[in-house]
Formats: sequence, C-alpha cells, structure tokens
Amino acid sequence: MELFRGTAPSPSFLALHRAGLTGGGQELVDFRVPCNPYFPTPAMFAVMAVRLRDILTSYPSSAETITAELADVLGLRPQTMAMGNGSTELITWIDHLLVKESLAVPIPTFGRWTDQPMETGKRVDMFQLPEMSGFALDPNAFVTFVRSRGSRAAVICNPNNPDGGLLSRRAVIGIMDALADLDLIVIDESFLEFADAEAYPSVVDEAVLRPNVIVLRGLGKNFGLHGVRFGYLVAHPALAAQIRSRLPKWNLNSFAEVIVFMLKRYRHEYAESLRMIGRDRQLMTTQLAGLPGVTVYPSQGNFVFVRLPGGTDGSWVRDQLLSQHGVLVRECGNKLGSSSQFMRLVVRSQPDVQRLLTGLSTVLYGTSFYAPRVGWEQQPSLDAGPSGHAGYSDSAGYPGYADGAGASGYGVSASAQRQPLDLPYQQPPAELAPAYVAMPPAQPPLYQVPAALPQPPMVQFQAAAGQGEAAGYGRVRPEETTIEQFPVQGRQPDAGAPQPSPTERTRTMTYDPAERADDPMGQAPALRRYPRPAAYLQDDSMA
Repeated sequence: MELFRGTAPSPSFLALHRAGLTGGGQELVDFRVPCNPYFPTPAMFAVMAVRLRDILTSYPSSAETITAELADVLGLRPQTMAMGNGSTELITWIDHLLVKESLAVPIPTFGRWTDQPMETGKRVDMFQLPEMSGFALDPNAFVTFVRSRGSRAAVICNPNNPDGGLLSRRAVIGIMDALADLDLIVIDESFLEFADAEAYPSVVDEAVLRPNVIVLRGLGKNFGLHGVRFGYLVAHPALAAQIRSRLPKWNLNSFAEVIVFMLKRYRHEYAESLRMIGRDRQLMTTQLAGLPGVTVYPSQGNFVFVRLPGGTDGSWVRDQLLSQHGVLVRECGNKLGSSSQFMRLVVRSQPDVQRLLTGLSTVLYGTSFYAPRVGWEQQPSLDAGPSGHAGYSDSAGYPGYADGAGASGYGVSASAQRQPLDLPYQQPPAELAPAYVAMPPAQPPLYQVPAALPQPPMVQFQAAAGQGEAAGYGRVRPEETTIEQFPVQGRQPDAGAPQPSPTERTRTMTYDPAERADDPMGQAPALRRYPRPAAYLQDDSMA
C-alpha cells in the first residue's frame, strides 16, 4: 500500500496496474474516479478502435475548430468559450491571469482550487462548510465571509466535490449579484450534468453577460473519458478571449476532437446514461445508509459522501477494501476541511455496489450480514414521474432528501435538502460479533430517515420569447434579487437547543504565504442546451 502514502489524491489506476496490485486475485473495481460508467457506448468505443491508428498518428485540428463544434452541440457561441486540456489547465490559467491577490473558497472542495493559488503565492481564504449542517453552503454566510476577509475572487463548486451539495440556480445568481464588485467569480459546474433536482440549474446564460464571472465545466467526467483531457469554460466574450489568447494552438488532442464530433450522433445515449446514473445514485445512497453507524450525505453529483462510524480510520478501511476485496475507494483525509473518517464513493452499477457493500460490512463489522441487497424489482424506475424527472416515483419521492415544509431554490425545503441519511445503529448478533468491530457512538443518530419522502415540486420555466423551440428556456425570477431572499441551507436547530457561537458555526482557515447535424429539426435531446438571452444572440460585436 506504499503507493497511497504521500500521494495526492491517490495513485492512478495505471500505476496500480503496473504495480500488479489485485484484491485477493479479483479484478479491481474503482470507486475513486467520478466518471460516467454508461458512456461512451460500446458502439462509440468500436468506432474509436477502428480509427485508433489515424487518431494516434494525425495532428488534431486547431482548438478553434473543436471549440466551434462543441459550441454548436451545446447551443453556445464560440466567442464565449475556451477549451483546455482538462479543467485543471483552465484552472491554472485562471489563477495566473485573473486571481490577483486573494481567493475565497468553501472547503472541503476540489483540491486544485486551494492548491493552485497557494502555489503562486496568493492568499487563500477558506470557508469551512459545517458538518452539523451536512456541509451545506449558506449563501449569506459565505458572502459575509468574503466581505470580512476582503477577498478579491471567489470560487463555488456546484455541485460541490466531495459532498455533492447543490445550490439552486437562484441562490448562485444571488451570490453573483452580491459579489458583483469582485475581480472574479468562478462557478465550477464540472458535475452539474448529473444533477436532477432542478430542471435548469446552470448559470452559463448569466455568465456571458457579466464581466467578472466564469463557469467552468468538464467533459471527461460527463462522457466517461477522464483519460481524454478536455474541458471548457464559458464567460463574457472579452474574458473568454483573455484565456484563449494564452492557450497553446494545439492544446487539444485527436481523441478529444473525435469525441466532440461524435456527440451529436450519440446524444440520445448520453441523455440515457445520465438517467441511469440518477437511478443508481438513489439506490446506492439508500443501501449505504443501511450500514450501521454510517452517515450518508445526499448528493447531486455522480458520487456519494459518507462518514464512517466513530473511531474508524478511513486509511485502514481503504487498505483493507483494496487488499481483501479489490475495491478502490477515495479516503478524504488529505482533503482540506475533511478528515480520514470521510470517504467519497463514486456511483456505479449494482454488481459493483454489492461488492462495495459486502466489503464495507466485512471490514467494519467482521461480517457481510449488513450488506443491503436489493432485487431488480425493487430498483427505482427510469420512467419519469409527475415532475418529469427520471427516477422519481409517486410514493417514495427522491430518497436523498428528507421531508419538510416550505420550498428551497430547487424544490426541497431549506431545512431538509442536506440532511444526511443516518439509520439507527443495530447491535450485531453475538454469534456474528468479530474480535474487532469499529463501533459507532452509542448516542442516538443526529439525523433520521423520514418514513415518507415527498415528491419535489417542479420549478416553473417559460420559453424564451421569440427564439423558437430550440432556444431553451428563460428563467422566471423577481426583478430584484437580494442575498437575504435566499433560503438558509442546511438543518435548522431545534427550538430551545443551545445555539453554537458564530465561531463554532463557521470555522475559517486562512493560508497566507506572507504568513444528430443528423437532427436538423431538433427532435433529439440536446446535450444540456443553455438558454441564450436576446442580447447575447444578436450582438456579435461583443467579441
């Protein structure tokens, strides 16, 4: 297990393969890398295999050509985009060009948003997401924090990595309004394709109209191709041009080009893959919550964040899962704002999940007795429910969210949308009790799974005027947006309970270096088409 020592975040699958690591002679199953397991399709892989020689021996087209095709697929304008050799390349240039003095970021989150500015001598103001609220980001508290620290740039990952928490579109727009005077605001939507709690959660249409906002998006995660390094950002044309001017002319490889030019033909399959991941996430969340003492945080990403039973060392659990069961997991001890008691587990299909559950049950309790097994007849249906979203049912609703009155920005009550699923702990039968059991705390769990889960209400949208069916949708919101209007995210304290002090409620950490073209009628589902404001569509002079 020496490969895991001192490696951030963890060794690659290829490194493990070269080292000859196996899990008790079994093929390794990777729950670390958040990738789409249903895309590309076997047909797409077959096409790439046939064209492999040409792909490897030919120069790719220029980044401008590939970006123009991707813009057409997504319903965007090339002038507002910049493509990079993975989102990390774009993060690097954003830091070098646009982050001047300091940057505020909630933690835990994607490590490059803290590590990259540290490496270039910037002050990083870290806003600790409170575990007591399920790692929910309170928009009001974050804005107050940015003001108190004097941060000149801010980053929000939505959904957040590693906990999968999602802010509503309305809340994100409110944060952008409240921080409109900053040098830069970055909304990292790398995992937003997997979110299904809101019909249209992206803010790309707002970003192209604001001079200080960048929306970052990955492609490897969505399309199941982390090995093909490609990602893109969307911003005001002047801001996007500033990034493009620094990127190499051939920073995208031929694999990326082939994939981008295949997307129109396989848009149906892509849309179906997202529906299947949503189904798998619901089932996996419920199953993990059945493990005694394990806390599961509802996620809108293609991963699930869990807290192991009290006193359990996540590094030890990780090593045991790998050596005994051939299961690779992401232990989050080296992630700022987290600890080794937490793991991020990627959503996978049921055969793989059953192996994970058996492994966790065996490692934690010495028996596979607790591994929840769900028959196919019990799995959530992919048929759309009343809300129009796949995976919802009339009776059960969305299993990741608790009951509660009132509406949040994305159809779940503010007090319920981030409550972890934590089932009551049950003592293992005496005859099954192992010599060592990582026992959870004896006190009752902080959160309970409700007996009934409501159907999230639909968010109302109206077609953008004068732009036809292909133009997408326009949002309906008040003329004035203030940060005070947004619901406070997270679990609300019980009346009469002692209230934590501001310091206990939000701890802060600071790093200071000084201290189908084949579908012209638009009948196929688009790859998350974005609404395009009239000013954005009609004014080509912005570039």
